[in-house]
Amino acid sequence: MKHTESDSTTSNEFEFGTTSSDVEVTTSERLRDIYEEFVYKPGLVAWDDRRTRIGSIILFAYVLIGTVGVWLYEAPATNQDPRSLQPFEQFFVAPLGTTGSGEDVLAMAIHATPAMLIMVLAGGVFATGFAVLIGTVAGYKGGATDRLLTTFSDIAMSIPGLPLIMVVAIILSPENPAVIGVIITINYWAGLARSIRSQVLAIREHSYVEASRTMGTGTTRIIVKDIIPNIMPYVLVNFANAARYVIFAAVGLYYLGVLPTSVSNWGIQLNNAYKQAGALSGGGTFYQLLVPMAFIMFIALAFILLAQGMDRVFNPRVRTRMAGESKSESDDDTDTAAPTEVMN
Repeated sequence: MKHTESDSTTSNEFEFGTTSSDVEVTTSERLRDIYEEFVYKPGLVAWDDRRTRIGSIILFAYVLIGTVGVWLYEAPATNQDPRSLQPFEQFFVAPLGTTGSGEDVLAMAIHATPAMLIMVLAGGVFATGFAVLIGTVAGYKGGATDRLLTTFSDIAMSIPGLPLIMVVAIILSPENPAVIGVIITINYWAGLARSIRSQVLAIREHSYVEASRTMGTGTTRIIVKDIIPNIMPYVLVNFANAARYVIFAAVGLYYLGVLPTSVSNWGIQLNNAYKQAGALSGGGTFYQLLVPMAFIMFIALAFILLAQGMDRVFNPRVRTRMAGESKSESDDDTDTAAPTEVMN
């Protein structure tokens, strides 16, 4: 009897130890898979793509300009420097010249950068985040919920974007860059939400989603764990496109005077250069128009390159090929080392 109890205890301890070991192995493998899928493979492809590298460098330069540059470069002020200096005429005073009122042109562009970056981030996050929320819930739930959210998206899409933005901006007169970014993308999300919904309709029929549903997993967990990771490539690409839209829309609205001119912006610089300095009339002031144009073009180029690069990064075929090459290299190293071990 004692022998039987001892065997039973030993057997239980062995079974418990095996289960614990299996859990540890499963967890480590899962973490390794997550690292390879979401960090290693995308990073490998991104580093191989020149467009992603160039876009990231340009965008990082703008972040430095909006943080360190603003701190190092004094804010522009009227009659601060000699008036109507040409570019490089007095390099250490105003490298890219001054306006007719003595404001440093480069300083104006630099100090407009932080507000623009905040607008881009706020607008991009709002547009893509709201689109993901509406699109995933509508596509996964279906039925009355789908019809209600789809109708809401259709109504938002049917309203002309620019007139709506102008009306809301005139009523609110916002000065907070984050609020301006949200207003600019007030109905930009609708088209993206419809596209995400169509993708979710296909994803919800996959076997792993059906398995989660069969096991009684909650809707929120299924959407967060099973559906959203599969649409993230599309979402990130559209985030870059939304950011580019915010840039052009904000500059245009500031240029037209719809948004308050008390906030520094490249659009206000363009307006002043065109109307006050006569930059297009041949008076030698074209540089006042060229500097903000260059800032606008390069940040737009950064997001275009990032969108193109991310489309390649999240292409499953490219990622599989890149990962396969790295694995084949490691396999070759193992095969090379194997004969030596046998000889020993």
